Amino acid sequence: MSLLLDSHALLWALHAPEKIAPQAVEAIRDRRKAVYFSAASVWELELKASSGKLELPEEWVSAAVDAGFVELPVRATETRASVRLPWHHRDPFDRLLVAQAMEHGLRIATRDALIAQYGVAVLTV
Repeated sequence: MSLLLDSHALLWALHAPEKIAPQAVEAIRDRRKAVYFSAASVWELELKASSGKLELPEEWVSAAVDAGFVELPVRATETRASVRLPWHHRDPFDRLLVAQAMEHGLRIATRDALIAQYGVAVLTV
């Protein structure tokens, strides 16, 4: 099953792989399956950077593409599905990632324990 990286997993995979469990690093580096990052994660991380909560390297999105990760655009059907999910999670970005994983049959690479409550496949990083 292909992976969808949660925002923190995306940054760690690019810049701090030592923060990720060894089996998750192996799964992320396995080129037999696609590894996706959501446009929603780019939005979330750039918002955090612009508010001073996070420092991002200038070309971090290009680094994600260069690493072989595939950008997953956000579609209207996914945004609609995200607001119809049970309210296990209040974070709109995480809810959107769950909706995208459901829509595309992806496993989410995350350390967020709430994500599994939606019944999506999770790879704990």
